[in-house]
Amino acid sequence: MHGDSLVLSLVFLLAAVIAVPVFKRLGLGAVLAYLVAGVVLGPDGLGLVRDADRILNAAEIGVIMMLFVIGLELSPSRLRVMRKPVFGAGGLQVLLSGAALGGMLFAYGQSWKAALVVGLGLALSSTAVSLQLLAERKELATDHGRLGFAVLLFQDLAAIPLLAAIPLLAGAKNQTLTWPDAMRAIGAIVMVIAGGRLLLRHVFRIVARTRMPEVFTATSLLVVLGSAWFLQLAGLSAGLGAFLAGVLLSDSEFRHELESQIEPFKSLLLGLFFIAIGMTIDLDRVIAEPGRIAAGVGILLAVKFCILLLVGRMPGRLGWRSALRLGGVLWLGGEFAFVVFNQAEQVGLLSAADNDRLVAIVGLSMALTPLLLIALTRWLAATERGAPRRAFDTMEDTQPRVLVAGMGRFGQIVARLLTAQHIPFVALEHSAETIDDLRRFGNARIYYGDPTRPDLLRSAGAEHVRVFVVAMDDPETNIRAARLMRRMYPHATVLARARNRQHAWRLMDLNAEPFRETFGSSLELGERTLQALGIDAGKAAEDVRRFRAHDEKVLREQYLVYDDEAAVIQTARAARRDLEKLFAADEQDGESEAAPAPLEK
Repeated sequence: MHGDSLVLSLVFLLAAVIAVPVFKRLGLGAVLAYLVAGVVLGPDGLGLVRDADRILNAAEIGVIMMLFVIGLELSPSRLRVMRKPVFGAGGLQVLLSGAALGGMLFAYGQSWKAALVVGLGLALSSTAVSLQLLAERKELATDHGRLGFAVLLFQDLAAIPLLAAIPLLAGAKNQTLTWPDAMRAIGAIVMVIAGGRLLLRHVFRIVARTRMPEVFTATSLLVVLGSAWFLQLAGLSAGLGAFLAGVLLSDSEFRHELESQIEPFKSLLLGLFFIAIGMTIDLDRVIAEPGRIAAGVGILLAVKFCILLLVGRMPGRLGWRSALRLGGVLWLGGEFAFVVFNQAEQVGLLSAADNDRLVAIVGLSMALTPLLLIALTRWLAATERGAPRRAFDTMEDTQPRVLVAGMGRFGQIVARLLTAQHIPFVALEHSAETIDDLRRFGNARIYYGDPTRPDLLRSAGAEHVRVFVVAMDDPETNIRAARLMRRMYPHATVLARARNRQHAWRLMDLNAEPFRETFGSSLELGERTLQALGIDAGKAAEDVRRFRAHDEKVLREQYLVYDDEAAVIQTARAARRDLEKLFAADEQDGESEAAPAPLEK
C-alpha cells in the first residue's frame, strides 16, 4: 500500500513538472496544465488513477489554504480603498451574470436552488488564469487590468458566502434546516471572529519567541485547518473558517510570515486539486454529448462577455477597446466553480451527470480563453491600425523651463519635485491611458504627445526650455528622443534616464548626462546598511560619496573603450583593485590617527 502511494505521488509530481513548464511556455497557464494532466492520468485517459474522488477529497485542503491566503490579502483598510470598483463593478458583474445564467438553468428545468448555486458558480472567473494572462501581457496596470483585478477580488469574496450557503440550501431542500441550526452556524462564526481577535496574535507572539520555524509552520497549519474544521462542524463551509482566520490576521505583524509558510502547501495541494478535477472530467460524456457541452461553453462565454462589456462601460468607465479586453480576460469559468459544483453534488443539489457536464464546460472555457484572447487581441490591433488615432493634445502657449519626456514612475517624481518648487514645466507622454489617469489627479501640465516628433517639441515650447528630462522606459525610444533634443536644441541641458551602463554610454555619445535609474537608490540602501552595521553615519556617508565618485570616474573611463569588451573587463577589474586599495588606505590612515603619538626623547 505504501509502495502504491509512493508511486502515485511520483506520478503526480512528474505530471506537474512536465505539464506546467510546457503550458506556461505556450502561454496557457498552470491551471490548464494541471487540468490536462489530470485528464491524461484519470480513468478516461491512461487510467493510472481510478479512485479520483478520494484524491479530490484530500486535495480540497488546497482550496482551504487558498481561501486563507486570500483572507490574508484582504485587510479591511485595503477593502475600504478599493470599495467602489470592488463592490460596484464586481458586485454588478456577479449579480447580473448569476441572474442571467441561473435564469436560463431555471427555465431549462433545474430547481431554483440548483439554478441559483450553479448560476453564481458560473459567474465566477478564474483568478489564477486571468491574473496570469494580464501579467503576461503587462496589462495589470492598465485601466481594464485594474478593474479586472477589482472584479476578481469581489468574486473571491462572493465565493465565501456561496460556499457557506450550499449546505443550508441543501438542508432546506431536505427539510432539516431549523432555527437551532442557523443559530449554531451564526454562533460558530461569532466565536471564530471573537476568539481570533483575542487569541490569534497572542498565540503567534508566543510561538515566535521560540525561534523554531517548524513550530511556527505547525501553528499556522493548525490555525487554518482548525478554523476550517470548527465551521464545518457547525454545518458551514470549511473554507469560510480558513478565510475568516486569514482576514483576522491580515493586519498583524505575522501576515507575510504566515503567507510564506502556507504558500508551498497551498500551491502543491491546489495543483493536486486541479489534477483531481481533471481526473473527474467525464470524457465519455463530452464525446457522447458534444453539442450540449459546446452549447454550454458558448452560452457561458457569450453571457459573461456581454455583461462584462456592460460593466466595463458603465460603472467602470472604460473605453470600448478596454471593455472588450476586460471581457476577453474574465469571460471564462473559474476554479471556485469546481468547488461549488462538487459541494453541491455532495449535498444533493446537483446530480452526478449535471456536475460532469458543468465541470467539462468550465474546464473547456478555461482551456479556450488564452487562445480566444490571442484572437481578440489581434482583431483589436487590426482594427486599431485602420482606425483614426487619438490626436495629440493642443498645448498652451507657455514658456516652460523644463520639458519632461515620459511620465512613468521615473518622470512623475521629477514632475512632482518641479511642481513643489513652482518651476514651470511641460510633460509629454505617449500613453493615452497614463495621461487620463494622471489628469484625474489634477496634473494639468501633462499632454498627450510623442517626444520623438520635432513638431510636438516645437508646440510644447521647447525653444524656451533650459533642461530636457528624458524619462522614457524603453531604451531605444529614450535614445531617439535624446538625439532629437540634442540636434534641435544644442544649448539646452539633456538629462536622461539610463537603464544600465551600456545605455548610459550610448547617451554619453549624444552629449547627454545619464542617470542610472537604480544607482542612487542602491547607494542610499548601501549607506543605510553600513550604518546598521555600526559604522558612524558621517563615515558611511563619506564612504558612499567616495564610492560614487569612483564609480562615475570608472564609467567615464570605460566610455572611451565601451565597444571593446576585453578592455571593459580589464578596466572593471582594475577599478575593483583601485577601490579596495582606496578604502584600505582610509582604514590605515584612521588607525594611525587613532594610535598614540610616540613620546619625544
